[in-house]
Amino acid sequence: MIKNFARTFGALSLALVPLLSAPAAEAAPTAEVTTLADAVGLVKVTEEDRTGYTRSKFKHWNSGDDAGDGCNTRNEVLLAEAVVAPTVEAGCKLTGGTWVSYYDGQEVTSAGSLDIDHMVALAEAWDSGASAWSAARREAYANDQGADVSLVAVTARSNRQKSDQDPADWMPPSPEAQCRYVGEWVSTKLRWGLTADDRELEALKVYTEGPCEDTIVRYTPAA
Repeated sequence: MIKNFARTFGALSLALVPLLSAPAAEAAPTAEVTTLADAVGLVKVTEEDRTGYTRSKFKHWNSGDDAGDGCNTRNEVLLAEAVVAPTVEAGCKLTGGTWVSYYDGQEVTSAGSLDIDHMVALAEAWDSGASAWSAARREAYANDQGADVSLVAVTARSNRQKSDQDPADWMPPSPEAQCRYVGEWVSTKLRWGLTADDRELEALKVYTEGPCEDTIVRYTPAA
């Protein structure tokens, strides 16, 4: 009887080991909502360093959020942002459709006339902390559709005018777009834990303390 008890107790103990040693499930990141002023105050300030940057260190475009739809990240963003949906042909070729480029207020009816802009450019992200990331995290950043502000379909002209500049050196030419842009810039920096330099921070504060003081920032930290 004693032997049977010992055997049963031992079996129960072994069965409990995986339960006791299993790590607790990680909680999903919580969405944050705050004022633009408070959001800017959460961005850490450091000097920027572009040493070692190349665009190829951010793999894009990959197969997107739905690997089975035959569309890469670029085309998935175009489909998501179309105000009139394009026709999707073999190989995810997009024909027709209408988009509005909010940087300059232009209506566009050809997908080929649009760029998919990284709200915080890849080079700027590198300067601001991404240089320390793994290749996988940089790829996740470059293809981020988890936040609808990370990637935006805009005219090629406005995207190339912006290039890799931060708000100290470039803002959308459409005044109606500027508060939205500042909010989305700060949201992206907070989502990915990126920093800002002194000039960038001062430029953001100009909008925070002026025309964009009522802007609300929403972001969810990237996993």
